[in-house]
Amino acid sequence: MTLLTPPPEDGGRIVDEPLSEALSRRYLAYALSTISSRALPDVRDGLKPVHRRLLYAMHRMRLSPEGASKKCAKVVGEVMGSFHPHGDQSIYDALVRLAQDFAQRYPLVDGQGNFGNIDGDNPAAMRYTECRLTAAAALLMDGIDEDVVDFRPTYDGEEEEPVVVPAGFPNLLANGAAGIAVGMATSIPPHNAMELIDGCLAMLDDPQVSTEALMAFVPGPDFPTGGVIVERPASILEAYETGRGSIRVRARYAVEDLGRGMWQVVVTEIPYQVQKGKLIEDLAGLIDAKKAPLLADVRDESAEDLRIVLEPKSRSVEPEHLMESLFRLSSLENRFSVNMNVLDAVGAPRVMGLKACLQAFLDHRREVLVRRARFRLEKIERRLHLLAGLLIAFLNLDEVIRIVREAEHPKAELIARFGLTEMQADYILDTRLRNLARLEEMTLKTEHAELLEERAGIADLLDSDRKQWKLVGAGLKDVRKQLAAGDGGVAERPSGVTGRSSFGEAGETAAAAPVEAFIVRETITVVLSERGWIRAAKGKVEDPSELKFKEGDKLAWLVPAETTDKLLIFASDGRAFTLGCDKLPSGRGHGEPLRLMLDIEEGAELVGVMAHQPGRKLVMASEAGYGFILPEDEALSARRAGKQVMNGVAKVCTPADGDHVAVLGKAGKVLVFPLDELPEMPRGKGVKLTSDKKGMADLAVFTAESGPTWPETGGRTRQWPDWRDWLGKRAQAGKVAPRGMKRLRV
Repeated sequence: MTLLTPPPEDGGRIVDEPLSEALSRRYLAYALSTISSRALPDVRDGLKPVHRRLLYAMHRMRLSPEGASKKCAKVVGEVMGSFHPHGDQSIYDALVRLAQDFAQRYPLVDGQGNFGNIDGDNPAAMRYTECRLTAAAALLMDGIDEDVVDFRPTYDGEEEEPVVVPAGFPNLLANGAAGIAVGMATSIPPHNAMELIDGCLAMLDDPQVSTEALMAFVPGPDFPTGGVIVERPASILEAYETGRGSIRVRARYAVEDLGRGMWQVVVTEIPYQVQKGKLIEDLAGLIDAKKAPLLADVRDESAEDLRIVLEPKSRSVEPEHLMESLFRLSSLENRFSVNMNVLDAVGAPRVMGLKACLQAFLDHRREVLVRRARFRLEKIERRLHLLAGLLIAFLNLDEVIRIVREAEHPKAELIARFGLTEMQADYILDTRLRNLARLEEMTLKTEHAELLEERAGIADLLDSDRKQWKLVGAGLKDVRKQLAAGDGGVAERPSGVTGRSSFGEAGETAAAAPVEAFIVRETITVVLSERGWIRAAKGKVEDPSELKFKEGDKLAWLVPAETTDKLLIFASDGRAFTLGCDKLPSGRGHGEPLRLMLDIEEGAELVGVMAHQPGRKLVMASEAGYGFILPEDEALSARRAGKQVMNGVAKVCTPADGDHVAVLGKAGKVLVFPLDELPEMPRGKGVKLTSDKKGMADLAVFTAESGPTWPETGGRTRQWPDWRDWLGKRAQAGKVAPRGMKRLRV
């Protein structure tokens, strides 16, 4: 008999609860962790946890701007082992970004080696690169060892890390931030630190200053890659007030004269976060796809400075027109989304405006100042206490020496003999006798007096809000001088500060114009073969017989047009397609299959091909003998699949240039009736044209004044003077067609 042992007790580890509640609670914890510990920056120092841990680890490793650099692998290992329990690659990626001058307005890491470039190339592995802190990072960390910020235990509880760094300048707005959390995101553009400090000083002078008034000091972002900001001031003001909006920035360019009327455009700055290699690739793609008709070539001639050369297709093109077209088609113009979502001083996510962000920074700087003053005050109190003991020892030096030499317990005897504290006695005993002998009473008293004066000044500072704010302002002015000395901006800004990005205006007319307005107008002839190969021959084709086609193929449609025209193509399945004539393949070869450009169904035939004329009307007729007047503008479509304009099998699509319609039935009868008997419709089946039960064979539109014609065998055209004998009402059967009439159109 086998005895079954009872299962072990769960020890309280099994919880009986609904799955939905367990998932909700755990997902909420994950979401909050992502928001507060990964994606959103702190409004006080502008840093995410990984960046703060990187800077603090490098500070502890003494990688100061004046010191030597160390391998990035060592820094990453220190951060990962002590502070940040995540992958080494994610930590290294964060470190690399802090060192990229095209990503950070004020880089916080001084990198040596390959840290990537604006082309989008990856940095070298961390074992090859070295790093240290920059002067800007030193300003952020200044005073961190003087109890100016709170610390918290690290993930393993063995060490401590700062909750926030002292932040000597408004780093949140100076370097910007981007991140995606759970249910929220942040996107803050970089700004000019000198302008931000000027704005802070203005707020110290007038705490009630408005955001609009602050924009006299902070007119807009200052991107590290430069560019020209063309966003309207009113839009920037709205973004600064609400914390949400967008900033439009364009590449900076210059026109170089090559002589003999030739010129080229040289782009020297591109929008922020646009990769140069991807930009050039996209411009080349626009040329290949014939979507940039004014651009002939693009070259990258960059060395240390960025230099992208754009060659126009024709020297008659205006440079401004070329650039306006490229701004619309490529990332030479970019919109930077503004979403100033940050963690406030208590760690709650909030969307803040410009003034709120600067005020949070000022409040943090005041707290840092007060805590630093208190830290200094404690040091002064301790030093004064020790100096008091030293003065007693100096005045009784012989007795002190005797006690130290002869007493069995000198510490206790010093305390009992002179009334010293334990700290003072330890300090005297730790001081070498020869040093004690060299101490002069005047020197000790001078130091004592200076410390008393400093203590009184600190006490006054801690008791006066006005003095605290005044000292905050003085510190910001000093930081402004340090940052201005290392800033390499050359663009003049409305604030009077020299920066990277300048401000300009987008041409309203050019911006509102369609892309077709930038296409060079040239006369072409659209050649479409029976097998569906299409091309655009330059100029007018005088002799169609000279056109060459693939073996077994021949001409089907010959349409005169211009490169600025839209080509309308009607298929027998009732759909209308639109192609830009500037995008048609060159007429030098056989062209390209039309079905590669449009989604024309297999088996569908073409019933009409023409250059679009705005406002023109067409007559659509089906094989079943139904038709209507179609406004040509209704047939335009930007979709590859076209637009359904007729229900049924389309047979004829011809311009409604006339006042009468002639319909040839498949039974051989012809009916003529006035054009105004047809309804005008944007799409549909239409009305009955002829009562011929076999359906319609052909249709033509003509004017009564000139009279109709019909083609004969051999290519000749025959006049039809007695056409009125076939005049009737729409939907009648008509009369037998004249001898030889097989169709009504050429």
